[in-house]
Parts: sequence; C-alpha cells; structure tokens
Amino acid sequence: MTEARHDRPGPDRQSASRPEGPEPRHTDSRPTERPGTIHDLRRVGIAPDHWYPVATSRKVRRGRTFAAVFAGERIALYRGRSGVVHALEDRCAHRQVPLSMGVVEGDILRCCYHAWAYRGDGRVSQIPYLPKGCERPPRGVRSYPVREAYGLVFVFPGDPELAEEAPFPFLPEYHSPGHRTMTFSRTVRCHYSFMHENLLDMNHQFLHRSVLGRIRPELLGYDTGPRHVEARYLFVPAGGRKDRGAGLLSAEGFGGQDRPDVITIRTEYPYQTLRDVPEGSELPVFSLWAAYVPEDAEQRVNHAYGLLTIAKPSVPGALHLAWPLIRRFTERVFAQDRTAVEAEQRAWDEQGEDHNHEVFPLILDLRDVLRSNGVPLRPETASGCAPCGMTGPARHAGALAGDAGAGEQTGPAQSAGPAVEGAGRAE
Repeated sequence: MTEARHDRPGPDRQSASRPEGPEPRHTDSRPTERPGTIHDLRRVGIAPDHWYPVATSRKVRRGRTFAAVFAGERIALYRGRSGVVHALEDRCAHRQVPLSMGVVEGDILRCCYHAWAYRGDGRVSQIPYLPKGCERPPRGVRSYPVREAYGLVFVFPGDPELAEEAPFPFLPEYHSPGHRTMTFSRTVRCHYSFMHENLLDMNHQFLHRSVLGRIRPELLGYDTGPRHVEARYLFVPAGGRKDRGAGLLSAEGFGGQDRPDVITIRTEYPYQTLRDVPEGSELPVFSLWAAYVPEDAEQRVNHAYGLLTIAKPSVPGALHLAWPLIRRFTERVFAQDRTAVEAEQRAWDEQGEDHNHEVFPLILDLRDVLRSNGVPLRPETASGCAPCGMTGPARHAGALAGDAGAGEQTGPAQSAGPAVEGAGRAE
C-alpha cells in the first residue's frame, strides 16, 4: 500500500501555495496491455476461470432445481437427497430441453421430457425406454465444479482442471460470533465494470447526499498491480441530514461519536471488497465483499452478490434492533448507485461505444486491470459458451461421455456453511 496519511490536509491541498505535505500518490504499476486488447472496456468479458456465485443457498432447495446463468450459459442447479448441490449444463443431451425443468430423484436429475436421468457429474445414468443392444448416446452434458459457502452457491464456469487451484474467497468474519452478515442479491442492468468503478471512485458521494448528508472524501493513497487496485479514503462529515442507519453503520456507531471513517476499497480481480475503520481504530465496523456476475452473453446485465459483515456492538441485542434501519439505509444507497450505473449503460448503448472522459488516475488504473484480466466478447455467442472462449458445450473439458447404466453417484460438489437469506433479504 502506498503512503497512508493521518495528518489530514485541508480541502485546498492541491494548491501550489500549500507546502504542508505531499498530495496522495500511487505506484505507477499499470499492467501492460496484451496484444489485441480491446480498448473499449465495455466490450471485455469477465474471465471464466474464477469461482462465481450464481445463486443463494436458500434458493436451491433439497430435491428441487434452480435455473442459474453465467454470461449467457444456462446452468441447472439441483440439491440431491444427500444435500450436495450439483451444476449441469441446462439442456438435455437428447432434445435440448432445459434440465432445470426436470425432476430430482435421490441424487440424480431426470429430464422432464423423456426422463433421461443424469448423475451429478453430467453422465447419463438411465434412458428408461432404451432397448438392449441399441447404440448408447455419445456423451452426457457438461458439469461444473461447485462449492457452497457463505450462504452462496459458487460454480467454476471456466476450465474445470483449474478449479482446484483457483483462489476461493476467504471471509473469516462471516463465521465469527462477533459479527452478523447481511446478504444482497440484485440484478443490475449494466456491464460489470461500471459496478467496480462506482464503488472504487468515492468521489460520487454527492449522489448520496439525501442519505449520507454532506461527505468530503479525501483520497489518502492507492496502490495498483497486475490484478488489483486498492484505494484508501478519509470520509469527513461536512453537515447535512444523515439517514439513521448510516450513522449506525459508520464511525458514529451506537455511541453517537462524530469521527471520520477510513474507507479501504479493493478490486482483487474479479471480486471487490470494502472495509470501514473509524479513524484511530484498528478494527472495521463493517466490511463488504461483492461479486458482479454477468447474466447475458453480451454482458450488459450483471447479478450483484454482496455480503455485508457488521461487527456487533458491546450492547447486547443492539444490532438486532438496528438491523431494519441498516437494511433500509443500504437499500437506499444501492438504489441510487443502480440508477447511476444503469444510466451509464444506457448511454453506452445509445452511442455504441464508450465516450467517457475519465480524469481520475485511480479509475484509469482500474480499467487497465479489468481490461487486461478479462476476455474479449465473441460474436458467436449463440453457439454455446463463447464468453469463455469455446464454441459449444461439447468442447468443454467437462463434457463427459455417457454410459447408459443404471447406477447413481454424487457429483464433485462440496458443501460448506449454512444457508443465509438471499435475494435482497437479510439473514
């Protein structure tokens, strides 16, 4: 991390007549663009070789299916009798009918049309009417590596051979008895990059003036690398009316102290985090982990998953009483942000390209990180899974040869952590 200043400069610190201290600075470490890099970030797809949440755990009920999606790839989730969640390509190998319309029997998924049965690894388990001696189907369907944690169902939509070694989000505070987590699950009609820019660029606090009052954000410093950008801001209250939930979630807290907050936001591709630590303290009052998962093949719509972990105050039961107020405040802030980023996407759609005139070096570095780690969007998306660089399901390493036996087996899914409330509701 670059220089962290605790001596707050005045509002005119950029003036040459003020010699008190240096301006916030950052390391000049923008990643080198790869050959053929697309200049317009909104035409860059998210890289598939990472773990992405595609559903909240509570949505995938035992013995039921759930239709999920990643960048135009339809995925059928189902939880078998064992409680393990499986993820299959959402089309039957027979007539391409969605498997998410099917029936869960034990730990297999049976297509609703001709009752072809699939194991959790995508292999055909049974074709009820197939006579002896008939040719067996050439393959089953693609299966996805699955992990369940933090009340979310994650899939690995890229090369399955990379799943085991790919970093998985580590959120120790989620299981801490001293914290409580609020889960968010929302569809936002914009390219995922707009979401990263919105949270990292805290100069947009004027947008939230009706909720946060007047805030003067001061950039303390930031750091960049090939896969990350991290910025630190000092949030100085400057008057105005503030939502009660905002006060409870900030340095003001439950004691009513009026202290600035040090906000640290980090994009560590492809995730984003935020931590709020009151000035002079070492422990955060809350932290946020977020993932923005494209839904459509053009990646102009994303599903935002967020885990807001809040430290419990010393007063027993205080957080429980404050929970509705905090929820209302966070919903109001998110609604304002969504209005802005969706307006940005509409402008891009109308103009056919990015006409932004960005002046903040921090965001320019962020765009380099997102651009250099992403993948080009391909025009042949109708053929199956173009966003991940393949022309159709049959070319995925996870497409398995079918053998029409009658056995069952559980797939490679792993189960961890209790379910939490999702779809925009708090645990």
